[in-house]
Amino acid sequence: MSPKAKQKTEDPSRASARSDESATNLHQLDAQYGVLGIVLLLFCGTVSSYLCTLLPDALTSSDLNNHPTAFIAERAWESLQVLNDFGPKPTGSVANELRAAEYLRREIEKLKATKHAVQQIETDHQIVSGAYSIGFQGHPLTSVYRRAQNLVAKLVGEGAKHGDPALMLNCHYDTVASSPGASDDGGSCVVMLEILRVLSRSPERTRHSIIFLFNGAEETPLQAAHGFISQHRWAKEVRAFLNLESAGSGGKEQLFQSGPQHPWLVAAYARAIRHPAGQVFSEELFHSGLIPSDTDFRIFRDFGHVPGMDFAHSINGYRYHTRFDNIDFLTLPVLQRTGDNILALTREIANGDDLAMVDDDSRLADGHSVYFDFLGFYFFHYSSSTGQLLNYALALLALVLPYAELLQPVRRVGGFGHINRQVMAGFLGTIVGTMLSVAVVLIIANRLDAIGRAMAWYSTPYLILGVYGCPVMLIHCFSQRICNHLLQHKETSLNLAQIVRSRLLGVNLFWAVAIVYLTIANIRSAYIPAVILLCSVLSSLTISLFSFQRRPHRWLGVHLAFQAVAMLWSTNFYHLIMKLFVPITGRIGGTVNPEYLIGLLVAIGGLLCISYLVPLIGLLKQSSELTARLTVFAMIGFLLACCTQVGFPYRDDSNGEPSVQRHYVTHTLQVTNGSIDSGYLLREMDRNAVRVLRGIAKPHEITPMRQLATCKTMPFCGIPFYSVWHQIRFDHYWLEGPPPSVELDHLPTLVLEKVSQVSVATRRYAFHIGHHHQTSVQSALVIVPRPGVRMIKWSLMDTVPEMMEFNGQRAYFVLITYGLAQDSLWNITFDFEYDPEAVRRAEEPLVAISWINTFWECKEQHTTDFRGLIEKFPEWAHVIPSVAVVNITEY
Repeated sequence: MSPKAKQKTEDPSRASARSDESATNLHQLDAQYGVLGIVLLLFCGTVSSYLCTLLPDALTSSDLNNHPTAFIAERAWESLQVLNDFGPKPTGSVANELRAAEYLRREIEKLKATKHAVQQIETDHQIVSGAYSIGFQGHPLTSVYRRAQNLVAKLVGEGAKHGDPALMLNCHYDTVASSPGASDDGGSCVVMLEILRVLSRSPERTRHSIIFLFNGAEETPLQAAHGFISQHRWAKEVRAFLNLESAGSGGKEQLFQSGPQHPWLVAAYARAIRHPAGQVFSEELFHSGLIPSDTDFRIFRDFGHVPGMDFAHSINGYRYHTRFDNIDFLTLPVLQRTGDNILALTREIANGDDLAMVDDDSRLADGHSVYFDFLGFYFFHYSSSTGQLLNYALALLALVLPYAELLQPVRRVGGFGHINRQVMAGFLGTIVGTMLSVAVVLIIANRLDAIGRAMAWYSTPYLILGVYGCPVMLIHCFSQRICNHLLQHKETSLNLAQIVRSRLLGVNLFWAVAIVYLTIANIRSAYIPAVILLCSVLSSLTISLFSFQRRPHRWLGVHLAFQAVAMLWSTNFYHLIMKLFVPITGRIGGTVNPEYLIGLLVAIGGLLCISYLVPLIGLLKQSSELTARLTVFAMIGFLLACCTQVGFPYRDDSNGEPSVQRHYVTHTLQVTNGSIDSGYLLREMDRNAVRVLRGIAKPHEITPMRQLATCKTMPFCGIPFYSVWHQIRFDHYWLEGPPPSVELDHLPTLVLEKVSQVSVATRRYAFHIGHHHQTSVQSALVIVPRPGVRMIKWSLMDTVPEMMEFNGQRAYFVLITYGLAQDSLWNITFDFEYDPEAVRRAEEPLVAISWINTFWECKEQHTTDFRGLIEKFPEWAHVIPSVAVVNITEY
């Protein structure tokens, strides 16, 4: 056959191919299909939101016959009702030290009496004192606790002897002041009680012992856990632990910390858990310091050197540490899900081989895990080294496979350069869209704050979609169109479908570069964009396998089907992040504009959600209709946020969904070398707090503490320090007022007993501290040495920590928490070294000491004026009142 005849033979098929492809050179889709893309995104977001809060049905006592070895939420609920009715239980209070502790002790004894004959339960009531040095966000403090309580039960394993390995479960039954703590952390304690009940009534012992630690001083912070892990006789038996916490009042218990290292723990979780919820992203986020919280996990890890897993509820963080953290805002399914999972995990670890081997087999302790659940249906985990290989391989496949498939039909007509041009258009369009969207949300955030509308989305998070989400989508659409315009080529061998798919390959390139960068930086959270990129790769493989390249509607359908999965994945993260950070903005202080945080999160979340949708606008006949509708949605969001009551940030409980503004108000007495000052210390907890405080104070004025003259003369401005989290980071305001009503006999005392000259350049001060009353009071020492003087020794610990810095002053900060009251005095000494040439007289002071006492849950000490001030706060505010005495003396 001649070449000419061959050409004629091939013409019909080529003509047919060109016919199929030429059809795709036309804009195939009407403008309303762009809106359908938004609808698809919203639908996926709705489904993922539902899955985020999906809980199993709760079992009741009537189910016991059918499920004799199951966790029964109703029994746990009955115990929670009792703890809840005790009200707030701060450490030192009667409610915590006597009522809650006694109730838990009785319940444990009941379980001991009703256990199965084969089971053995040992109990201990630890009353412990101690001290340790710890830092929060770079600020060191010495944490001291006196007679804190731990209630401990050990379910003895089969054939276990003293010193044999054990698994520990931990919760804390104390609460912050003003909060009943139904979720934080009463719910966890009753879950542990029910787990102990179920296991103790089993006819078979677990292989290893299980220690149940109910600690009574976590909010102080983290002190009773230190008392157990550093001093209890069973502490050395603990080889792993499960810590149960809460930062909200509902939802799933999220696994948000594991290890450190010890990947066998994550593997046990994967085998055991029926309803998985855990992300290594949460672990890296928590370790970044962006979340203003800490847990007993840190104490067991740092002081006990024990690996473990940390679980917490995070939904409805509005109620965390408020009066609304009560049983009315918790549900039985929350307890059921937590109980099911923790019971299954406890059985898995306590009956497994790893617990006994962890001390001897170094391979168990080596390496980090990448772990995540997929929409709560399945739990994935693998080593970080495997994750690195997977990430690199995926990045390579995401570029090579689609590129080879695109190049094949246009290779003969010189389509190589045309594909590269469109790939760069998609790549640069994604980069430009990301950069511009970040810039735009920051501008919006700045302007909203400037006009006094910060946190308009606080109670109505859907406003975020209009205020930030729509502008982010608009910017990405515009950036794709601009890059297309700049890089377009009038004479191209590519049809429209190939152009769009080349731009999608450019998005692949963007995510491949991002994943490689994150992997090189050892950021395990690279799996988040990796799943999105995987969906794109699978889409390309499916299109190639079924030869849908020339059938635009089919390849588009395949692409959108896989993108629906990617959008479920990415919107799931959007919900997790927003449900966590929106409530947190109500307790991060007023110096940070929360609009910046939320805007940046939306910009990142928007990129994850729409990066593979935006290039599809090239298929629309007119993209202007889509952008117009997005503009309308954005304007509606702005109007609702700025001009209606919908945009008011806070809500009371009238609609069953309280989202309150927090206020710490401390009636303060300052005594300095005989002079007395008094007033109210007001803490700025969020961006809108100052305006509210000024309204409350009228007709008087509030003054920033740092502007007061006394702030330059008093140690740490005379602020009644007790919390590094809040008092270092937040601004404080002072409102003049009458002195508080404080019974001096109830104040803990710091009395100088003796001053002795240890050496020519060393002076020792001996004090005694007394605390005789069962009240919730915390003491603090702010020790400010004179220039040239330093502390070289004290009786609190073997070592002297670094000094803390505040307002240009450096001082040793000691926090003292009292559990059970005691009649005996506590003796302490401080040794200071100085230059004899600078201190010529023996009686010359070396140090100024601020002795601070802060009372919580002390309504009997509230004066009429103080109660009147508190009553001025609106219903949508949550006030945490306290009374403090600051006594500053030079020694």
